[in-house]
Order: sequence, then C-alpha cells, then structure tokens
Amino acid sequence: MGRTHDLKPGRRTPLARSELPIDTVSLARYLLGKVVVRETPEGVASGLIVETEAYVVGDAAGHAYRGMTRRNRSLFLERGHAYVYLAYGSSYMLNVSSEAPGIGAGVLIRALEPLEGIPIMQLHRGVDRVRDLARGPGRLTAALRIDGGVDGLDLCREGPLWLARGDLEPGEIGLSVRIGISRDADRLLRFYLRGSPFVSGPRSLNA
Repeated sequence: MGRTHDLKPGRRTPLARSELPIDTVSLARYLLGKVVVRETPEGVASGLIVETEAYVVGDAAGHAYRGMTRRNRSLFLERGHAYVYLAYGSSYMLNVSSEAPGIGAGVLIRALEPLEGIPIMQLHRGVDRVRDLARGPGRLTAALRIDGGVDGLDLCREGPLWLARGDLEPGEIGLSVRIGISRDADRLLRFYLRGSPFVSGPRSLNA
C-alpha cells in the first residue's frame, strides 16, 4: 500500500513562516512532504501532503480573481493562513494563503497520506480503507473534521490546525493540469508525489 511514516509528537515542529516561499507555485511544491496536523476532541490526527494545486495571482479559476470579499478574505492574509470554504454545499476545501499580505492567491491541499490518528479519521469518514481516508480534498477535510471554523487560522503556529515539517524528502514531483475546473483549465498547476497511492485523480494525470 506504499510507504508509511512514524512522526512522534515530540518530533513535530511547526513550519516557520520565513521558510514559506512568497510565491504560489513555489509554495505548492514546497508543501509536498509536509504534514497537516489537526487537534480533535478524540486526539491528534495528521497526514503527509502528497498533492496540491496552485491558484496563482490573476488566476481565473481562483477565488481571489475578482478581488477581496467577506468570503475569501483569508486568501489575502500573509502566506501560511488557512482559507477554508464549502464547495457545492457539501465538502469543505483546505487552502493555504500563499503571497504577501493583501495579494489574493492560495494553494489547495488535495490529498494526504494518513499518519497519526488513523482510527480517528476512520471514525470521521465512516471508512476503514486507509488509502481512501484522505485521497481527495473533500475526503481529507472530512477525515480531519476541518470546516469553516478554522478559516483564517495561522497554520505556522501550534493550535487546532497547523502545518509541520515532514520527516522525509518528498521524492519525485509530478505535474499536471488541475482537476475539476473549467477556467484556466490547461495550466500545469497541480503537483503530486509520484508513486504515492494516496494521490487523488485519474491514472492519466498521475503518471
């Protein structure tokens, strides 16, 4: 089923904002191999980031394209903040703001390899198969119980939701078009860890 990792709680440290590239594409690549950590009432759950999508400045597919609104204002925060929104009235999407303050752009976290708290994720998702717990943006937010309550949260400090350093180098990075969009759909702005069984999307995009 692919490699597994053992991140002991004492070894986890938050990503420093100074380490994050001030560029959306660079950040989308940089976040591969990093860890999303979620503090839940049941305990800690975490997952290794294996797939991201960049929504760059001026991107017609991005939520910041028409400027700041009450809904998307977290995208305009300094890089490293959570932007969480409800898609199609059913699934929350976790994004990371990616540019300087006042510039709207972000990175969508598309898939995770579960690490800690797998029984917690199974409970939240109602699914036993580990591969399917967080293989897709809506699945991962359900597995980690991420919703609009964490929108705007600083992900560079420990709290209910944060980003941590990974324990291994991410390996070879694949590149493709993004999934499920109609505008600017031909741009190669999806990044994923080649060979990971936890990456989402069709096989044709995961070669």
